[in-house]
Amino acid sequence: MGAFVVTWRELLIVVIAVLAIYVAELLLLLKWSAKGGAAAAIKLRARAAADGGAIEQLTREVGQLREQVTKLQGELDRLRNARRPTAAVTEAPVATDTLTSPYNQAIHLARQGASAGDVAIGCGISRGEAELIVALYRKLRI
Repeated sequence: MGAFVVTWRELLIVVIAVLAIYVAELLLLLKWSAKGGAAAAIKLRARAAADGGAIEQLTREVGQLREQVTKLQGELDRLRNARRPTAAVTEAPVATDTLTSPYNQAIHLARQGASAGDVAIGCGISRGEAELIVALYRKLRI
């Protein structure tokens, strides 16, 4: 069997060849990724153009939903105003700063002589709470 001898010169040639192959693969990879990047950019532009119509449709739907919310808010305000006690119970104007809680409103109505039912409806509290407040704060009628 013969001895296998590798000289420095042969080793250097093999290393240069391996490096050349590596650089060639790297260049090919960069070239393919650049082509793929351009194709991806074209696809993104096409998708954005298609999404433009969807954005317009969503904008219209948002506008319609805003109109519906405005109508519902108006109806809610109307229903809240309909639940308020009659004008005879709330003849005197009251500053809203002093009536921040429903219980303060209930006390004020009880002092004006409102019934427990009117206090409960007008302030949004339970009937039992309204009866207690009316019992504690009603005006003495002589």
